[in-house]
Amino acid sequence: MAENYVKPIVLERADPWIYKHSDGYYYFTGSKPGYQEIEIRRAKKLSDLENGESKVVWTAHEQGPMSQLIWAPELHFIHGKWYIYFAASDDAKVRDEQHHHRMYVIENSNEDPFEGTWQEKGQIKTQFESFSLDATVFEHRNKLYYVWAQLDPNIPGNSNLYLSEMQNPWTLKGKQILLSMPTYDWEKRGFMVNEAPAVILRNGKVFITYSASATDENYAMGLLWANEESDLLNGYSWHKEKEPVFSSSERNSLYGPGHNSFTIDEENIRDVLVYHARPEKNKTGDPLENPNRHAYIQIFSWDENGMPVFGEPGTVSGVLSGV
Repeated sequence: MAENYVKPIVLERADPWIYKHSDGYYYFTGSKPGYQEIEIRRAKKLSDLENGESKVVWTAHEQGPMSQLIWAPELHFIHGKWYIYFAASDDAKVRDEQHHHRMYVIENSNEDPFEGTWQEKGQIKTQFESFSLDATVFEHRNKLYYVWAQLDPNIPGNSNLYLSEMQNPWTLKGKQILLSMPTYDWEKRGFMVNEAPAVILRNGKVFITYSASATDENYAMGLLWANEESDLLNGYSWHKEKEPVFSSSERNSLYGPGHNSFTIDEENIRDVLVYHARPEKNKTGDPLENPNRHAYIQIFSWDENGMPVFGEPGTVSGVLSGV
């Protein structure tokens, strides 16, 4: 029976990532409360992920730069191997120039990511050393690209988006470009933030969604895009929407939607937006310490110009078949 997704598919998982592999499984990961482990889970149906097979595949070190605040893991299958990209810190409380997140990757060469050994490939080094997180990767025209968020001490704000080509899944090469920084009012509520990029290639374009502002009810999604034949490492190739494309819904009591990813339905027909949101506004304290961000999904459509139409969080914009 078909089911409309208006309820969380996985509870208490922020920064949700879903990847549909050639084995027919949906693989899920996300930031786990406590921020000390990377857990993956899988199921043949999106609706089964909450109770699907799960396994903790990596645990934070006891001390050092990979010991605290394990955030936003993403599971990718690249050139026949599995990779998990994530950010980690060396201190759970102090967040300054030195004690803050850097980006890391682990690798598993087994065809089944629930088996085999996960090898630490180390920190992914960018062209300057500072707070950095929320990396994603994508392949386009036989090139592998890396998109991430990072603080530049010469630019006001908390983080901007950057893009680089990769030499291999753990090493950047060549120039990196500044893709976007928080310039619009809706990107600067609480904090000046552009983070959490996600990539989808459709309709002759490369789309990058991202999230902006503080992680409470002000969190919202923006959109960048470039023509697929353009030079992606030329900043002039990219366009930026002036308004958010997905934001809090008072009507449906879903607040701060963002840190999204993309997948496709069970019949490989309709595109699916994966995102986290809160069922109520953050009442007190650091919203990052509130575990009420849950993973949601919903179908989205495309307009006559080939641009994505995400709609409103919690609004049924389609039906996933086969569930």
